[in-house]
Amino acid sequence: MVTVYNSVERIDAEAVNSKEKRSSYAARVKIFPKRVAGAFRQLKWWIMLVTLGIYYVTPWLRWDRGPHAPDQAVLVDLANGRFYFFFIEIWPQELFYIAGLLIMAGVGLFLITSTVGRAWCGYTCPQTVWVDLFLVVERWVEGDRNARIKLDKGPWSFDKWRKRLLKHAIWIVIAVATGGAWIFYFADAPTLLKNFLTFQAPFVAYSTVAILTATTYVFAGFMREQVCTYMCPWPRIQGAMLDEDSLVVTYNGWRGETRGGQKLRRSEGEENFGDCIDCNLCVAVCPQGIDIRDGQQLECITCALCIDACDGVMEKIGKPKGLISYATLRNYNSNVAGVESPTTWRSFVRPRTFIYAGVWSLIGLVMLGFLLTRDRLDINVLHDRNPVYVRLSDGGIRNGYTIKVLNMRAEPRTVTLSMAGIEGATMTITGSDAAPSNSIDVDLKPDKLVSMKVYVSAAAASLKGEVSDITFTVNNTTDEESASYTAKFNGPAER
Repeated sequence: MVTVYNSVERIDAEAVNSKEKRSSYAARVKIFPKRVAGAFRQLKWWIMLVTLGIYYVTPWLRWDRGPHAPDQAVLVDLANGRFYFFFIEIWPQELFYIAGLLIMAGVGLFLITSTVGRAWCGYTCPQTVWVDLFLVVERWVEGDRNARIKLDKGPWSFDKWRKRLLKHAIWIVIAVATGGAWIFYFADAPTLLKNFLTFQAPFVAYSTVAILTATTYVFAGFMREQVCTYMCPWPRIQGAMLDEDSLVVTYNGWRGETRGGQKLRRSEGEENFGDCIDCNLCVAVCPQGIDIRDGQQLECITCALCIDACDGVMEKIGKPKGLISYATLRNYNSNVAGVESPTTWRSFVRPRTFIYAGVWSLIGLVMLGFLLTRDRLDINVLHDRNPVYVRLSDGGIRNGYTIKVLNMRAEPRTVTLSMAGIEGATMTITGSDAAPSNSIDVDLKPDKLVSMKVYVSAAAASLKGEVSDITFTVNNTTDEESASYTAKFNGPAER
C-alpha cells in the first residue's frame, strides 16, 4: 500500500514538473501602444528629433584644421590612430581621455537615476528612440492601437499585405540609414558615401552596415520591450541606485483606490470610489505593456506616457491631474499616512546627489585641465642593447639610441634636439649631413612620428661612472614647447 502511494506521489510530482517545464517559456504577447498627447510625449518628440539629428548629421559637419589634417568635425580615424572632435585631437596614448569620458557617463547615469529614475531609458536610450521612430511609421501606415490590433488579427488580404510591406520597407530604409550613418564616423563621409554607392568601399563598411541594419530592424521592429526587459542589464542595476527620495513614475493609490468605472459609480455612489475610473488608458499607451497601478516594476522605463494619458482623463472628468505622477517614496508614504507632501526640488538636494555631482565635476575639471595644458610634442628614447657601448679608436665611448619624436600638431615644425648631462658629449644622426654637436635641428612632418638613429660620443674621462644619465630634449622655439627624456649612457667599469 505504501509502495503504491509513493508511486502515485512520484507520478503526480513528475506531472507537475513536466507542466512547469512546458510553461517555463511563454511566447511574446504583442504590444500595440496607443497614441497619446501631453507634455511628456511632446518632450519625447523633441528629444527624438534632437538625438536622431545629431546622429545622422554629425558626420557631415566640417571643421577646418589646416591643409595637413582631415576637415571632418567628428572622426574616428582608425587607420592613422586619431580621434578628432572639432578642435580636439586625441592620440592613441591619450585614450585615458576616452576612459575619463566613459567614467563621467557612468557617474552621470548614476546621478540621473538617483534623482529622476530611469530617465535615460525613457527618453534618450537609442533603443527607446528608434522604437519611437518605428512606432511613428507603424501608426502612419496601419493606424492607431485598435486599427493595428484588428489588422493583426484579421486574415491576410491585399490591404493587409500592402500595409505590412510598406511598413517593413520603411523600417528597412531607416535601419539601413542607421547603419550607414555609423560608418561615416570612421572615414571621410562624402568620400566613403561615393565609394559605398559605387561598391568600392572596403568589405568592413558593407558588413558593418549589414549588421547594424539587421540589429536595428529586429530590435526596434520586433523585439522592442524585450530588449529592455531581458537584454539590458540596467533595469537590474537601477534598483541599487534608487532610494526613497528618487523621483519615479508612480500611481498614487492613496488617491485612486478604490477603482470603479462611471457606470458602477452612478449605481453605488461616487463617495465609495477613488479617482481612478479603471479606464486602462495608462496600460494602452505603455510601450512596455505594463500596468503602472501594480507598483514599481522591472519593465517600467519611466517614459511617463501614462502620466499624459491619465492627466487627459482626469481633465475630462473634472478631477485634479497627478493621479499618476513623478513622486518619491517618501512623499508617497506621507500621503498614505494622511500628511500632504507634494514633491519639490528639495528631493534632489541630498548628500547622495552632491557626491555624484561632485565626483562627476571633479573628473571633468581634471580632464579639462590636462586637455588645456597637454604638450603637443613628445620624445621617446630607446638604448641599443647590443652592444651597449663601443670604444672608439681615440679612446672615447659611443652609445647608440633610437629616438622617436612625435609631432602632434597638424602642421610641419622644425625642432631642436639637444642633450645634456655629459660634458663635451656630441651626437650625430644617421643619414644627416650635420656635423657632430650637442644640438641638431630636426624637421617634423605634421601629425607624424619621426624615428632617428642617433650616436652619442663622449670622452672616457668625462663619464662619472659605469652608467651616466643623459637627457635628450626637443624644443620648439616658436611656441616654447618642449619635451625631455632621460636615458642611460653606458661605459666601461674601468677606464
